Amino acid sequence: MSGVYARRIAVVAASAAFAATTGLLTAPTAQAAMPTPVSASTARTYLSELTVSAEGSSDGYSRDKFPHWITQSGACNTREVVLERDGTNVEQNSSCAAVSGSWYSEYDGATWTAASDLDIDHMVPLAEAWRSGASSWTTAQRQAYANDLTRPQLIAVTDNVNQSKGDKDPAKWMPSRTAYKCTYARAWVHVKHYYDLTVDSAEKGALQSILNGC
Repeated sequence: MSGVYARRIAVVAASAAFAATTGLLTAPTAQAAMPTPVSASTARTYLSELTVSAEGSSDGYSRDKFPHWITQSGACNTREVVLERDGTNVEQNSSCAAVSGSWYSEYDGATWTAASDLDIDHMVPLAEAWRSGASSWTTAQRQAYANDLTRPQLIAVTDNVNQSKGDKDPAKWMPSRTAYKCTYARAWVHVKHYYDLTVDSAEKGALQSILNGC
């Protein structure tokens, strides 16, 4: 793991701990969108800087090694924070569960009014991260990654669409909604670059092709 990444992840973890203790995440600003990824030109630069390597093994991987949907503040966990952020007119009960609202799924263009129809997708899936370098991280570092609200890593989308994506990279899966493919590629590269994860050659080629058309 690079020294740069080790410093970055320490800051992420410290920031999350500070926010949780001070209540900064109690009422996240409703922006109806995940954090904006870097521009296409910056993404192209970032992509050129990523280490190209054959994808690693899934041996030892478990979602439990990426503790996710941790408590952010009070009764609100990461999933509920993202649902509130990505939705419109979202109302939450005393347990922070979203009981009403409307959500537009960027991947397929569907709109939902029940939170149960939404999954929170990890832009760069946990298993993909494991095979791209996260297998060497500590559990605390993987937890920070799995609950990252600062990078364009978490987004509320149609549940079965997220399930069809699984742990596939952009060489094997892209959103069906053409208008979102550029944003998706920018976000994917943004996350991989920030966390110093590797890309395989097919993945890099697919991303280059998309970004060159942005």
